[in-house]
Formats: sequence, C-alpha cells, structure tokens
Amino acid sequence: MKEFKNFKFDPKVCRKELNELKFHLDSKSELNERKDVLPFFKNRQHLSSFIGSYFPYISGFDKLAYEYDIFGDFKADLAIGDSESGWYGFIEFEGASETSIFEKKGDKVTPEWSTRFEHGFSQVVDWFWKLSALEYTREFVSRFGSEFTGYEGMLIIGRSEGLAQRERDRLRWRRDRLIVNSKHIHCVTFDELYLHLDTRLRSYEAAFLADEEE
Repeated sequence: MKEFKNFKFDPKVCRKELNELKFHLDSKSELNERKDVLPFFKNRQHLSSFIGSYFPYISGFDKLAYEYDIFGDFKADLAIGDSESGWYGFIEFEGASETSIFEKKGDKVTPEWSTRFEHGFSQVVDWFWKLSALEYTREFVSRFGSEFTGYEGMLIIGRSEGLAQRERDRLRWRRDRLIVNSKHIHCVTFDELYLHLDTRLRSYEAAFLADEEE
C-alpha cells in the first residue's frame, strides 16, 4: 500500500489488534524490524491507523499508507492522514534491542544516543526537509490536495525495560522539547506505544459506545 487509501477505522477491531500487540511484546524481549515489526503492523490496519492519535490534529484516521514514497527520495514505513483536518503523520519503525536507543561508548558512565536511534530520527528529519521543499508545488497539491494543513513525524523504537530512569527522562525530554522546523517528532518505545494507545482507545471506546446508545 504505497499510496494513501481511504480507510474506515473500527475501534472494536483496533482493540483486538492492540491486544495482539500486547501479546507480541510479552512474547519477545527483542524485535527485529523486518521480521517482527513491519509485517506485524502491515497486517493490522486499524491498530496502525490509530497511531495517528499521537498527532493532535488527526482524529479521523481515514487515510492510510504503508511504505509511503516521499517524492522518490525517501520512504515512510507508515503514513496516516485525516481528510477533514488536512493533517498527516509519517512514522518510522525501528527494531528493539538493548542498544536501540542508548549504547555505552568506552569508559563513559553516561550512555550515548545509539547509532540506530540517530539513524531513525534523521530519516524523519529528511522527510521534513523534502516535504518542506516541495510543499507549494503542483506535485505536492496533487498528492495531498488543496485542503492540506500540516504534518508531524514519529519514531517508534526500542523497549522501555532496561532503560534507567535517567535515560527514560532523556528520551522524554527529547520527545517533548525538540522541535524540527516547528514540528514535533514523537519518539516512543514499543512499550510506551502500547500503553499510550490503550489509554486513548479506552476513551475512544467510551465515546463510541455512548454514540451507539443514543
């Protein structure tokens, strides 16, 4: 699915797929990007689309694409859009191992940001550069439409277990404070992804149930 397709989100299916993510994470301490991550999310479109809830102006989750081509130079593992608000989110998946986010270098007490993390983060920065460079071209409008409003990015990488509190604080600070071209890059572990989506889906399910009862 290398182009956006129109998609109808179903919270009931999403709950089933989110439960499968929990089982997937509980059964593996490490995740290989090609074997354990990309195929898992490609087979769970409702879960994938709900990752769009991280982006503040996306609520419809009605546009979905995997391996989305960003004008020939780059490729986002997952892209989500909201046709009503005109906002989009572009997501990079990486794997999960003990050194996915931080790694020890020499005799230094404080671990450094890992090569894998910086690679994934830089991928998203390059997407921002390309999208910004072409934002007002005819090709851009033909892809996203005249109703296009904006976009943000996301990096999903590593596990929370094994991260010392200091490193959790460093990750949270980078996620909350670092802005690239006035845009956020949301950086979360797979464990945080599950917990955040579970909380948001509970609120979504309550609202969905209330609408059904009216």
